[in-house]
Amino acid sequence: MLRTITRKCTILTSAASFKGSKTSDNSGKPHHQNLIPNGSVPVPNVPEGIDMKNAEEQSIVNQNVEQSEPVAPDELRAAAIDTDMEMMKERFAKLLLGEDMSGGGKGVNSALALSNAVTNLAASIFGEKGKLEPLALERKARWRKEMDWILSVTDHIVEFVPSKQTSKDGTNMEVMVTRQRADLLTNIPGLRKLDAMLIETLNNFGQEQEFWYVSKNDLEGQESSQREDKWWHPIVKVPENGLSETQRKWLQYQKESVNQVLKAAMNINAEVLSEIAVPESYIDSLPKNGRESLGDSIYKSITVEHFDTVQLLSTMDFSTEHKVLDFKNRIEASIVIWKRKMVQKDGRPSWPGTGVSVGKRELFEERAETVLLILKQHFPGLPQSSLDISKIQENRDVGLAILESYSRVLESLAYSVMSRIEDVLHADALTRTSSPAPSPMSNIDALRSSAAEIPRLSESL
Repeated sequence: MLRTITRKCTILTSAASFKGSKTSDNSGKPHHQNLIPNGSVPVPNVPEGIDMKNAEEQSIVNQNVEQSEPVAPDELRAAAIDTDMEMMKERFAKLLLGEDMSGGGKGVNSALALSNAVTNLAASIFGEKGKLEPLALERKARWRKEMDWILSVTDHIVEFVPSKQTSKDGTNMEVMVTRQRADLLTNIPGLRKLDAMLIETLNNFGQEQEFWYVSKNDLEGQESSQREDKWWHPIVKVPENGLSETQRKWLQYQKESVNQVLKAAMNINAEVLSEIAVPESYIDSLPKNGRESLGDSIYKSITVEHFDTVQLLSTMDFSTEHKVLDFKNRIEASIVIWKRKMVQKDGRPSWPGTGVSVGKRELFEERAETVLLILKQHFPGLPQSSLDISKIQENRDVGLAILESYSRVLESLAYSVMSRIEDVLHADALTRTSSPAPSPMSNIDALRSSAAEIPRLSESL
């Protein structure tokens, strides 16, 4: 700093002493002296009318900028690591405080805090996928980075397993070593693969496609291909003659691929939720028997001698999502009630019996489980049931919380992507008037197809 100030003063003094001296070039026009005697620093040419002092000051600034060393890549990498480290500290501090940054001790438990972190991260990254388009690079990088932070917690959830070791004298002995818990070791790599498959599917739509999206203002007075139950989504447009056969087959292939991801995520989520114990608060809110939970009509349909799952579902009113969710809540409540009556837990006395034998309760519970599986298969986009919400909120197992939330957000993303693909195919079917699309599968046929894919519980035991 001192060297720069001294140098600046020397230049200004020398410039002032030679400011008045002129010389002539070949054109005969005078110009300022451009060299300072005695080996001093050269002064740049400046037009007349320009303050020499300001010009010299600007020259010093320019020289300092030119002489500044460029930032090395290692320094940039270190700065990025420091930034990520500070962000990670902030995220984990919030998790340790149970999302209560005030420190008042009113935060939630660690398992629920991690579950909420995964849910909130997915909502901020993916949101409501209204279009089929690649994920932005910044969002993709943030999703990978922050999910790695959360999943790093599972590296420390371990169990003891036997292992054989050989000592220096050649003696074989069996010792206990730590290994990541079995459910985490099995499911986390699978979830990561499903995650990568969904991101890759979205990237496939970055290429030029035969469909595009328009706003509703651009279609004033025109017929829209928008579904009535999806009025808030962007409107899909296809060519006048519809999609080409190649594009249609490619979309069908992408839909099937995403459907496989959806089924895998649903299976993992259902398995994890089954491992979480039913909270006592949920049990206390249940009625005393399955008939009261299901209602007389549904109870009679399940307890008849010749039970038909598809016939029961075809008679139900599933016109709205609320009605489907209410039916699911009733089925799940009856399953819990019958299981509690068959097996007493924690030494709690069973509820007053209704004269139904244990064998019949087991049969009714199996039928209700089958109905529930078909319902989940046919309505994959349903919100969480009362039992699921209760389990997630009361769960204390950090590993199960991470598995449940990760599988749930992947299930939601897969369902959203598949729905957007169906929107494009729906618009194509409406456009191809010359060759009308085949009539959609009826509700009862779809239920029979779902039932055929699900084996009976007695066969899987």
